[in-house]
This record gives sequence, structure tokens and C-alpha cells, in this order.
Amino acid sequence: MSESLIDTHVHLWDPGRLEYAWLEEFPILNQPHGLTEYREATAEADVEGMVFVECTESFDDAVSKQEIEWVQSLAEDEERLQAIIAHASLEKGTEARSHLDWLSDQPLVTGVRRIVQDEAPEFLTHSDFVEGVRLLRDYDFSFDLTVQSHQLDAAVELVDRCPNVQFVLDHIGKPQIRDGEWTSWADAIVQLSDRENVACKLSGVLTEADLDDWTYDDVAPYLEHAVMCFGRNRILFGGDWPVLRLAAGYSTWLDVVHRFIEDELIVEREGLLRKNAERIYLQ
Repeated sequence: MSESLIDTHVHLWDPGRLEYAWLEEFPILNQPHGLTEYREATAEADVEGMVFVECTESFDDAVSKQEIEWVQSLAEDEERLQAIIAHASLEKGTEARSHLDWLSDQPLVTGVRRIVQDEAPEFLTHSDFVEGVRLLRDYDFSFDLTVQSHQLDAAVELVDRCPNVQFVLDHIGKPQIRDGEWTSWADAIVQLSDRENVACKLSGVLTEADLDDWTYDDVAPYLEHAVMCFGRNRILFGGDWPVLRLAAGYSTWLDVVHRFIEDELIVEREGLLRKNAERIYLQ
């Protein structure tokens, strides 16, 4: 099935250009993944627009600048690359403003991610980090919230302390699907979805299941719960390519999403695949 979509979670990297130390754990990923490779991976999909999400994980604003400059140069040859979610060291509190000032001058940057999935839960509620996140409202930047499921309660507190910031929960909060985690994740998703300034990406789901032996029935309940909680207007599609390659090809993930859309009447196709992304990332 070909249906136009905006992919809200695309990673591009070249280990020969910038350091990506985390890739050393994943040989299949530890090689260039640029526009050529993305086009090949998505050849069967009608990708109308792309949102690049930072991926150096260096937590260095100077490296962030290099990454953003490179990605913006790629956009000269790829008009579908329409937005960038950039790294910013928000734990610096008000001192993060100088980097945010620079990001605000970059034409494609519409949001920020400071990946926190490997931090202690209390990192999310530390006063300096909260102050840094609050600054995003001054720039009309969204915040991509990449947490593991055990951090979701802290994420709720962070959101409550930053009511004027648009949050986007990446990877439906990373439930440990391969271990059968449900209750604690599901309860936290209910709480987080009660906050109207939070949207949720259907992304990164297959890599939380058994990488080698996942099934549609393994992941569908998690997709359903996320959609039931966040509703039609706060759910986005994300490919999470090329990390997705650890579990499946792009077309396989898209098949899962399309099957889910057909199964669940609450899902509004155009909102999930395109319109919600336009409103949150591209306006």
C-alpha cells in the first residue's frame, strides 16, 4: 500500500565525519547511513517529508553544531528533509540559551532532543534541566522525550513543570516488550497522555520486542494502548531508521502500521501519517 506520510524520526550519520561511539555495539549500523541509503530503504514507501533527529549522543553542543550544519547541507539535495530535532545540553539550565540562540538561526531546526534514556530518573527533574527545557518555549521549539519505561513517572513530573512546552514522547516510552512489561508502562502512559502538551510517536517499537522473533501480536497491544490514550490528534508515525534495521526493514514496519490502522477504527490515517506531524513539527 502506498500512502503519503511524514517520517518524524529519521537518523542520518557518517562515522567518517563525526564520532558515534554507541555504534560500536551494533556492526550492522556502524557504517554510513545517509540519504542514498534512506532512499533505498524507503523505495516502497511514499515518504512526503522527513524529520531528522539528532544521533551523536556526544552531549556536546559544538558537535551538535557540526551535525546540524551537515544535515542542512544534505537538505539542499533533498527537499523532503523539512525539519531537524537538534541536540542541546539543557542540563546547563539558563546557560543553554547561547546554543539555543544559535539553533534558532538555523532554518530547519524546529525542536530539541537531549536524550535522557540512560540517565537516572532524577536527572529529568533536576532544577537545571527543568529550567533548560522551559527555555524552549521562548524559541517555539518542541522537545523530543526519549526515555525508558522506568523513567516515565519522572517524565510526567517534568511535563508538569514545563506546561508551555510541546513534548513528543519517542518510541511510545520504550516498554520492554520482549520481557512482557505492561502494567507499569501502561499506567504511566495514561498519566502522560492526560497532559495535553504531550504527543506520542509510534516509532522504535519493534526494537523493544524480540529482535529476532517478534510478531505483530506482540506489538499490537502496545500500539493500541498508546493510540487509545493519546487519541487521534497526538499520534505521529516515525520510522526510527536505521536503528529499525536491528529488527526489520522499513517496509516491514510500515506493513505493521498499516495493518494496525486497518484493525483499529480509532486511528485517523491522515492524522497519524501526516497531519499531526505537520502541525507539531513543520508549522
